[in-house]
Amino acid sequence: MLGYMIRRLVWLPFLLFFVSLVTFSLGTYGPGDPVEVRLGTRATPENVARFRAQLGLDRPFFVQYADYIGSALKGDLGESYRYPGRSVSSLVPRKIRVSAQLGLAALIISFGIGIPLGMLAALKQGTWLDSALVSFALLFYATPVFITAPFLILFFAVRLDLLPTSGWDGLFSTSIIMPSLVLGLPGIAGLTRMMRASALEVLGQDYIRTARAKGLPEFTVVTRHVMRNALIPIITIAGLSLATLVEGAFITETIFGIPGVGLLAVDSIFQRDYPVIMALVLISATALVLAVLISDILYAVIDPRIRYQ
Repeated sequence: MLGYMIRRLVWLPFLLFFVSLVTFSLGTYGPGDPVEVRLGTRATPENVARFRAQLGLDRPFFVQYADYIGSALKGDLGESYRYPGRSVSSLVPRKIRVSAQLGLAALIISFGIGIPLGMLAALKQGTWLDSALVSFALLFYATPVFITAPFLILFFAVRLDLLPTSGWDGLFSTSIIMPSLVLGLPGIAGLTRMMRASALEVLGQDYIRTARAKGLPEFTVVTRHVMRNALIPIITIAGLSLATLVEGAFITETIFGIPGVGLLAVDSIFQRDYPVIMALVLISATALVLAVLISDILYAVIDPRIRYQ
């Protein structure tokens, strides 16, 4: 296992190098000019040339890229074009921390409700409860964010006056309840259906019939044999979901006024703030690789038959 983890981590620098090169190339040769966006109506040829030289954008491509990589290896991700005087290293982590807390709360809702509902639906296959649970879950999946969010605001904030309509006070505050529900409820449907299908497949295996024939309590059969094996496909979803914690949710963060990375990413794209875009892409790529590695490790933990060489 340790050798497998080391081999995966060794490939991480090569992956980040490729991702950074592609992203830097798109920022340099793609449509849009950060200098003209920053100057706006003052974008005369003289001002553009002077500002481009000030930012170092008039140098050859590989010189710019080599300087960026050298600075990034030292922990310096550059200065934001949109926020002069603000380093990317001081701007991005704070935003990611906010979005990660919101995403974590949403994942707890999705997995905490979706997995038990899927397991219950599988155990009650063919009954009215099975159909009711799946239909109930699909209702959340079919409801878009721009309907769920206003409804929750109208009910909990306007009518009942229980929750704040906007703002951010951290993970353990009332301000996180509504946005986490908006993000977490749609995930319940997918996890319910996946857990149901996985559990039904496990329930049809010979070792489940053998366990029941040996007289094991049904609770033991379900928790130790059925659920443990049915969770293996869910781990993939969990790993990919962990990677999305650093990406944020633009619509939800905008509606509830949450200063997360989703709004920062969209603003950076429109403002051609390439240092921030580069940082977000590299952080997302690193998070994805680490999340997949964690998923692979959890496979071996849940299923002892899986071994990595």
